[in-house]
Amino acid sequence: MTLEGKRIVVVGGTTGLGLSAARAFVAAGARVLVTGRDSDRVAAAVKSLGESGAGLPGDASDPVAATAAIDRIVELWGGLDGLYHVAGGSGRQFGDGPLHELTDEGVRKTIDLNLTSVIYSNRAAVRRFLEENRGGSILNMGSVLGYAPSSPFFSAHVYATTKAAIIGLTRSAANHYASRNIRFNVLAPAVTETPMARRAAEDDTILRFIETKQRLDGGRMGRPEDCDAAAVYFMSDAARFTTGQLLAVDGGWSISEGQIPQQ
Repeated sequence: MTLEGKRIVVVGGTTGLGLSAARAFVAAGARVLVTGRDSDRVAAAVKSLGESGAGLPGDASDPVAATAAIDRIVELWGGLDGLYHVAGGSGRQFGDGPLHELTDEGVRKTIDLNLTSVIYSNRAAVRRFLEENRGGSILNMGSVLGYAPSSPFFSAHVYATTKAAIIGLTRSAANHYASRNIRFNVLAPAVTETPMARRAAEDDTILRFIETKQRLDGGRMGRPEDCDAAAVYFMSDAARFTTGQLLAVDGGWSISEGQIPQQ
């Protein structure tokens, strides 16, 4: 699955799943521009990508950020072939949680962080593909929590709602733009070792639960590199006849009940 000659923007490509994918894209032959809110992390990510990497600081929930990133990759390398939207995160610090405990700020900020940002980046990419009158690939980061919920440890209801909405957006857009050879797909990991998952990674009770929920490879949290091959596939011409699909890379989360550890 070569990406030779491909030009890809990774929104949220400076840490975790996004950075791991960006490195995999470069290794497969692509030129990659990463975005992120922290300019120092953007610079570090670009350095790790070498001559095939570039970066642009920006907040994914800003409607002009993705457009600026796409304009920049076109300026650098002459076009856009794919966009991978990874940016997002937990809204717990703002008040996301079970429905009866939600704060107004938690609702607004979690939606902006995880759904509004996806709409903006996908819109910007589609506009570029249509302007160039050529196809392209858009891959959105979902989550198993969007369709396979699990209480009591993962009950952030607005976050789950945004991830379910990403599936709806992706499938609807895939249907609408298929005749223009613009593909939309969703990659859905389970609990993965990223900065966002620090709460789970530092809780022995949650880790024991994950052993029974994500049972592959000894029962563990996911690692960013577990999703790399799937991301490369969706960005490559090998996926030229694949659109509107959801692929879970979840260690068995969605087909396992999971056992609540006894206190």
